[in-house]
Amino acid sequence: MEAGEGAGGPARPGGPGVRFGCASFNQDVTSLALGTKTGYKLFSLTVVDKLDCIHESAEICDVYIVERLFSSSLVVVVSTSIPQSMNIYHFKKGTEICNYSYPNNILAVKLNRHRLVVCLEESIYIHNIKDMKLLKTLLNIPTNPSGLCALSTNHSNSYLAYPGSATMGEIVVYDANIMSTVTMVPAHDSPLAALSFNASATKIASASERGTVIRVFSLPEGLRLFEFRRGMKRYVNINSLSFSPDGHFLCASSNTETVHIFKVEQMGSSGDASWSAYVGKMFTAASSYLPAQVSGMMIQDRAFATVHLNTSSQRNVCALTVIQKLPRLLVATADGHLFIYNVDPQDGGECMLAYKHRLFGADEDKDEGDKEIDGSENTVQACPSYAATAALPATGPVTPTLTGYSEDGGAKNGEVIPEHEFAAGPVRLDDENEFPPINWCRDGSGVGHGRRS
Repeated sequence: MEAGEGAGGPARPGGPGVRFGCASFNQDVTSLALGTKTGYKLFSLTVVDKLDCIHESAEICDVYIVERLFSSSLVVVVSTSIPQSMNIYHFKKGTEICNYSYPNNILAVKLNRHRLVVCLEESIYIHNIKDMKLLKTLLNIPTNPSGLCALSTNHSNSYLAYPGSATMGEIVVYDANIMSTVTMVPAHDSPLAALSFNASATKIASASERGTVIRVFSLPEGLRLFEFRRGMKRYVNINSLSFSPDGHFLCASSNTETVHIFKVEQMGSSGDASWSAYVGKMFTAASSYLPAQVSGMMIQDRAFATVHLNTSSQRNVCALTVIQKLPRLLVATADGHLFIYNVDPQDGGECMLAYKHRLFGADEDKDEGDKEIDGSENTVQACPSYAATAALPATGPVTPTLTGYSEDGGAKNGEVIPEHEFAAGPVRLDDENEFPPINWCRDGSGVGHGRRS
C-alpha cells in the first residue's frame, strides 16, 4: 500500500498475504475502492454491520490506482499493464468519459470537485475536472518516487501538497485553482512519507521517512501548531494520515501493529489558540537559538487513542469518519479485510472493534476461520458486472472535435489556459448534462488527441 496518503489516497500492498493492488477511501469516507488483479470494486460505508459492494469491474486487470470522486459515478483507474495511461469512467452508465497518456508511469491520482491531479516521479499534471482539460503542468519537481501528494477537498480552494525536496522534509503547498504557490513548509529533517489536509484545508499534517514524529501546520501561513510523538524506539513506515471530518482528531497507521489517534485541540472561543498550540508556536519560534534536541522535545503529545491490529508489517490505509452518528476508525489491510472501530471522543484509550469485514467473497477467499465478531462468516454481497466498455489507448493522433479545445489541450510546457476557459462552479456528476458520454484521449505531455462520440 502506498504510504503517506490521506483518506482518499491509494494504498498499495506488497508481500505475503496481499489480496489487492490498492485501497483508497473517497474524499468524505463514504466508500472504499479496491484495485485487484481482476479489476476493481467499490463498497459503500454507510452502516457498520453491512458492507455493500455497489460496483465491480473486470474490464481492466491489475489495477494499482482507483479513485472515486465523492459519491459520484466518476472513477479513475490505472493498471500495471498500461501504467502511463489513466482511464476515467462513469461507472453507473458503464461508459468511458476519457483517457489520458503521460510520458512516464502514473504514481498517484487525486480528485476534488474542481481539479484532477496526476503525479509522476518528476512532474505533476493538473486537469479541470469538469471537462478534463489539462490546465497546468508542474515540471522538474524534486524526485518523488512514491508519488506522494495530497489534494484538499473543500469548496473554496484546491490546495495541492507535494515534496519540495528529495533529501529534506519540505512541503510545497500549491493552489491548483489560481495556479500559484501558497507556502513552503520546512516540516522535517528527513524526506517526507505522508501528507494529509483537514477538511477545511486550514491545516496539513506530515510525517517523514523516520516515522517517529507527526507535525501539523496551519494554512496558508505554514506555522507549526502541533507535534505528536508516534514512537521513539524505532523508525517506522507511515502508511497513511487522515483527519476526522471535524478536524479535531488525526489518525496515523504504519507498518507496526498500532494505529494512533491524536487529538488536535480546538481553537478557544476568543479565537486564540489552545495552550498546547500556543506553547508549540512559542518553542517553534525559539528553535533558532535552542538546541534541536531541546526545542523538539518541548512540543510533543502522545496518542489520545490507539488500536492494536492482530498483525504487524502489513500495509494498510486508515480513515476517521462518522457512521450511524458515531465516530469510527476504519482500517483496510493488505490481506483483504476492513476493520471498523468505535472511537471514544471524550476519553480516548483503546478503541473497541465494532465489526470486521472480509473484502472478498467466498469464491475469492477460501481461508478458514475468517469469522465475524459473533462467530458467523463474513460475506460481501454479489456485485453487478461492469458494462462492456472499450478503453481507448492513446495509439495515435486523432483530430479533436470538442468545441473550443486547442490541439495541445490548452496547456503546454507549464502554460496556464486563459481564465475564461476555466470551469464555473463545482462539477455535478449526477447531472447528465455535465458529463455527456464522450470518448477521447490525450497525451499528458500537452499533445492532445481525441474524438467525441
